[in-house]
Amino acid sequence: MTEGVQYGVLPIEALRSQDGLSVLKAIIAGQLPQAPISETLGFSILEAEPERVVFAGTPLPRHYNPFGAVHAGFAATLLDSAVFCSIVTTFAAGESGTTLELKLNLVRPISKETGLVRAEGRVIYRGRTMATAEGQLRDKSGKLYAHASTTCMIFQPKS
Repeated sequence: MTEGVQYGVLPIEALRSQDGLSVLKAIIAGQLPQAPISETLGFSILEAEPERVVFAGTPLPRHYNPFGAVHAGFAATLLDSAVFCSIVTTFAAGESGTTLELKLNLVRPISKETGLVRAEGRVIYRGRTMATAEGQLRDKSGKLYAHASTTCMIFQPKS
């Protein structure tokens, strides 16, 4: 979390009048709010370009499960955000979408000692009503902690 960052649900006008990449770039620039879940878990969107998005967050003790490791939901949320938003970069003005399926693989435990992790999502396929993407969660040295894939449904603008 950063001081002065606004959190909230995006105004419907922004989604209707701008393409997805423009919306994400406006979020990064602070012109539109970050998602409320970003405030809750302490992560943010850092980069957005066509078919690629990066989110980052630092695991903290508040993210731990009762067994002393960061809850899988932390990695899942960062990766879900990255893979879904990579697809959002392909949206025309008025298009929207939702996650239909998220597949997550955790390959090593995450702890507060892991430090900042980056979730990078990339589009694999974009059709008219369906898209797929994949993502990886890595630490600053590039060590892989988790990877994911998603299938998303795309909704065309209402006439």
